[in-house]
Amino acid sequence: MMMMMMMMIRTHRIPMMTLTLYFYLFFQKIEAQVSIPAKFDGFVYKKRPYTTVSVMIEAFFDPVCPDSRDSWPPLKQALDYYGSFASLVVHPFPLPYHDNAFVTSRALHIVNKLNSSATYDLLELFFKHQEEEFYNKQTFNVSKDFVVNQVAKLASRAVGKLYYPAIKSNFEDRTTDLTTRISFKYGCSRGVFGTPFFFVNGFPLPTAGPTIDYNGWRSIIDPLIADRA
Repeated sequence: MMMMMMMMIRTHRIPMMTLTLYFYLFFQKIEAQVSIPAKFDGFVYKKRPYTTVSVMIEAFFDPVCPDSRDSWPPLKQALDYYGSFASLVVHPFPLPYHDNAFVTSRALHIVNKLNSSATYDLLELFFKHQEEEFYNKQTFNVSKDFVVNQVAKLASRAVGKLYYPAIKSNFEDRTTDLTTRISFKYGCSRGVFGTPFFFVNGFPLPTAGPTIDYNGWRSIIDPLIADRA
């Protein structure tokens, strides 16, 4: 549509008022196409939602990203140390250059829908098995159906084997596809361009990345908690 508008400008001398109206309607259409999800994106760690006395951490992870995998243990250790004084929401952010990022992110949404207490168990299973099962070259010569079956099997280990049929059927449900797309779009709207990517109390960390160890998290969070005392 933008190309058509530019051609109209070149071939017809459109008055400025009319041109302004065209552009207004064009961007209004784009804005109308952006759907607002029914609930906030992401998975709350240990059902500890943000409160006015806690530090809010948001992590954008790709389930098959080695850097996301390596950044999780020190962050988890810090969260367990702070207890209710720190809250975490993980947002799946499937990177386009990781072949199975979208299907594994979708599995996280499916398991969270079936039993939210198993979501982080599945995330850790993906981290544990990503290199030998799901990272790019490992699935180069297999079909998408094979990958989905393998992902569903692993997901059933996290949530329970009886859930396997429900997991498979949810991969055929367009709702879970759209929910995973929303996660990616939400990350883009926050300026996320890679994983891991962290926000603390709504602000991006200048040191975002896998180099943040346990002591690094302590140096970030300790002063914030002290300032609230």
